Amino acid sequence: MSERVGVETVVVGHGGGRKLCADLYRPPVPNGAGVLLIHGGGFLRGDRNQLRGYGIALGRVGYTCLACEYRLAGEAGWPAQLDNVHLALAYLHDQAPSLGVDPAKIAVSGNSAGGCLALLVAAVRQRPVAAAIAFYAAVDFLGDDARAKGAPEAMTFLLGEDVSEARLASMSAISYVGPEFPPTMLVTGNRDELIHWGESLRMYRALVDAGVPAEIHIFDGAPHAFDLLPDFGRQCAGLLSLFLDAHVTNPRALVIRAQPG
Repeated sequence: MSERVGVETVVVGHGGGRKLCADLYRPPVPNGAGVLLIHGGGFLRGDRNQLRGYGIALGRVGYTCLACEYRLAGEAGWPAQLDNVHLALAYLHDQAPSLGVDPAKIAVSGNSAGGCLALLVAAVRQRPVAAAIAFYAAVDFLGDDARAKGAPEAMTFLLGEDVSEARLASMSAISYVGPEFPPTMLVTGNRDELIHWGESLRMYRALVDAGVPAEIHIFDGAPHAFDLLPDFGRQCAGLLSLFLDAHVTNPRALVIRAQPG
């Protein structure tokens, strides 16, 4: 496509007495599907510009993308982050007709903390989600990996003094896995120094055991946030596009390809 992806900043709602903004990536030729992009940063840092590369790459192949912001831990405690992302998803649903997007074809994708949020948004389903993608995301804040990193006490920066098991479970995507979970793609690296790749593998196994369409990609030797490197970023954008094409844009094609002969 010779036409460029259009980018504009929009206000998706308000939280904590201020505007919550997002960057809207409009494709030259919309394919009818939308993707909510959620940045990472350990709930402490990061911004919506982080995923600009994915917004452009997916826009070039027809996806309308919305890269949202959410209040970080220094500004608001949990569950403000999840509430803010729900607002962005609601905006994408509400604006879908004017954007040429089918509300039944909206997916969520996030990196690191954003991956955690993407999986939770997909699980809670305040608005329908057709598919979820999570890059190197923590999925179990009660698991051995979380405890090795000091949980539950290490989570006070986000949760405050209430770090009860019930609260930690409520922000653990693996707690929500069931047959109704949407198709999910998990991406990680086996040299991730922040979130052990085993978290993604456990989530994948739980999804498959529940009968949910799922796939996992584990990059050998890749550290946390490896897709910031251009070569990996292009590969991951390609994986995103393939997964979305198969499970959101044209899911019947996947069924046809799976037929014998």
